[in-house]
Amino acid sequence: MMTKKAFNNKQNNWINLNTDNKKEFQKLSDEYNIDEDIIRYSLDKNERAHLDYDKTTNVLTLIYNVPNQLKIDNHYETIPMTFIIKDHTLITLTNSKNHYVYFMMKNAIEKDDTLSVFEFLFNSLFMITDQFFPYVEEMNNERTRVSSKLKKKTTKQNLLSMSDLETGIVFFISASKQNVVLLEQIKTHIFYKNLAASEKEELDDAMIEAKQLVEMTQLSSQILQQLSGTYNNVLNNNLNDTMRILTVLSVLLTIPTIITGFFGMNMPLPLENNAFGWIITIILSTFLWFLLSFILRKIMKK
Repeated sequence: MMTKKAFNNKQNNWINLNTDNKKEFQKLSDEYNIDEDIIRYSLDKNERAHLDYDKTTNVLTLIYNVPNQLKIDNHYETIPMTFIIKDHTLITLTNSKNHYVYFMMKNAIEKDDTLSVFEFLFNSLFMITDQFFPYVEEMNNERTRVSSKLKKKTTKQNLLSMSDLETGIVFFISASKQNVVLLEQIKTHIFYKNLAASEKEELDDAMIEAKQLVEMTQLSSQILQQLSGTYNNVLNNNLNDTMRILTVLSVLLTIPTIITGFFGMNMPLPLENNAFGWIITIILSTFLWFLLSFILRKIMKK
């Protein structure tokens, strides 16, 4: 479905195309002379954030990373969203996963319809970046909750939850860094010189917000990595303690096995004609067992 809205005294237009409806692709391409390859970018969920500017057609294409509101395999991910500027028209390509951005932009332009095309674009990028923070805070709260559980008991489920948080924050770090690079690239293009002061100010605001997001996600990632490393060390230490106990027990159990095995051989042996030989054997085994146990305890304390 294609929607169209005029703003700034009808000098500018905003068109949103839902890419789930592929029948509108050709109409958009023919009416606004948009390359169909650009439209196909929006269908690729793995498309990286980047910028393209065609001098001949004066078409600016931005692909910006947007947070996916729904979890995938128990962690958050990001999806690309395409923005196209052609003359005085802003074109956005959305799908079912990022269509919520359309409503955000709609509310923004209804509150202030005096924006230029670039002001509207940069303001939208600012709002999108701002949408990342609640999810990062949610992951931080979840990290605190999982960490508290792990301090009480290190279970497989809690470790998997920690792993899901690490996966989600990796997606956000990658997406936020790509967005910052994209915004920095805008300042290197020739069209940036023609932007008004208010448009450059909106871009700077979006840049500041994007960099803050990078710092926040990196901090969360570092904390998660530190916690993960700590619990890995705890698990390894517990494993070492368990193996040490099992090794000591196996050594101690060899004493009665050796002695009883010795006196069980079919040949003349000491104490074989003694009525109390079995008692002496048990006492000898017990003495050697305690002696070896004492020696091992001394060694383990060092």
